[in-house]
Amino acid sequence: MKFPEQFRMKNEFPGLESREGDRFGLFLVPARHAKRRKLKVIADDGLESGWEHVSVSLPDFPELCATWDEMCLVKDLFFGDDECVVQYHPKKADYVNVHQGVLHLWKQVGVEFSMPPKICV
Repeated sequence: MKFPEQFRMKNEFPGLESREGDRFGLFLVPARHAKRRKLKVIADDGLESGWEHVSVSLPDFPELCATWDEMCLVKDLFFGDDECVVQYHPKKADYVNVHQGVLHLWKQVGVEFSMPPKICV
């Protein structure tokens, strides 16, 4: 997992403080870099949970979700080209929606995801 230091917000949001080099934190990707809208990303390396994780929201449009292209940009910023990450759609009994408009990318630490045949993806 990667952490794009140029977008790290170090002390601007209480409870989400981090320092350069931390393997977690809050990152704001400006609209000019995202080519459309500002992206708010909260990232964690999975040391405690076993899952590398980013949550993505649009701070200027909290009721909307990021687009496929915006999620691809976040994937490229926080994960390597050779890494597979997923966006889960859990069964209804396990579904939790704490924050409307937030999407997530996940990668289990130390585990390669099983993938369908390349032609299907």
